[in-house]
Amino acid sequence: MDDGAYGAAATPYETNLSDVADGTADPFAPYGAEGSYDAGYPGDGGARRGGARGRSRRGRGADSGRGRRRERAESSAEDGGATSSSRAEKGEPPRDPVEQARAICLRLLTGTPRTRKQLADALRKREIPDEAAEEVLSRFEEVGLINDSAFAEAWVESRHHGRGLARRALARELRTKGVDVTLIDEAVSQLDSEQEEETARELVARKLRATRGLDRDKRLRRLAGMLARKGYPEGMALRVVRQALEEEGEDTDFLGDEGS
Repeated sequence: MDDGAYGAAATPYETNLSDVADGTADPFAPYGAEGSYDAGYPGDGGARRGGARGRSRRGRGADSGRGRRRERAESSAEDGGATSSSRAEKGEPPRDPVEQARAICLRLLTGTPRTRKQLADALRKREIPDEAAEEVLSRFEEVGLINDSAFAEAWVESRHHGRGLARRALARELRTKGVDVTLIDEAVSQLDSEQEEETARELVARKLRATRGLDRDKRLRRLAGMLARKGYPEGMALRVVRQALEEEGEDTDFLGDEGS
């Protein structure tokens, strides 16, 4: 299972988010601008396409170039809405920082749960004032739209069963996403050594056929290296690979006690 599948494993986030967007569980005042915020995209594109039909080829080319530049600028905005320059061109006043932070977070949480740090980093990148960012992030935590504990548990479940990652690799990934070490320990404790070893055996069994025809040492390095990259302890990796090779009639006495 890849990262996309991970997003599907966290459906409760989408339910809470829709409640917020509908105003039934809104952490702030009802946000009527969100709908128009989304709707502006296809409407703007339609207007550009419609206006282009009656223009000369040269006019169409110039308008198309401007449209592409604008679309690139808009796609780079993490909140998915109009850029500051486009709002200024339309004569619109700057958006309230809290309102903007809320829109950015709702956009990023749509379909994919994220950690508090991931959202905080996105708000900082968009130059949202710290006070506004803190207000939004804290409120979203209160209503359950940000839940690092649930995120970590779902991540471990998905990445272990989908990608075969061991506890060490899972903990490393969660650290990069800013999850607290206590929550990481709780999440990876779902897996025990027996479960890890069983998964390691399944991984080796799937890879074993592809190594047939290679010399013994090369097979050992490839299989053990594959497990090491997925975070399995060296002793466990060698033991699992040794047993798999022995079942195929390979001599593994050269490993001595390392693979026992």
